[in-house]
Amino acid sequence: MSGSEVKISLRVQSGTTRNELTGCVDGVWRVKVAVPPVRGRANQKLIAFLSETLCVSKSALDISAGHTSRNKVVSVHGISEEEVTKRLSVRSASSSL
Repeated sequence: MSGSEVKISLRVQSGTTRNELTGCVDGVWRVKVAVPPVRGRANQKLIAFLSETLCVSKSALDISAGHTSRNKVVSVHGISEEEVTKRLSVRSASSSL
């Protein structure tokens, strides 16, 4: 794993009907997760969803701020900021079709 670390800002809505990335507003990515925020389950689902979306292992992701808030900062290790933005943008565009 390279030494790069990218921080992404997220606004998370939990307890929705499905997991999806709904876009980016003012540099904050909007994410919906299909589990309630009980005992860290929404955070676990968020990490699993981002892992799949970004094609990185769960261990490459870390919630660095906002564990109990809807507003979170997630650190992504091992890929560039450009690659993170590209992968999130592709997923966001495909979920809005």
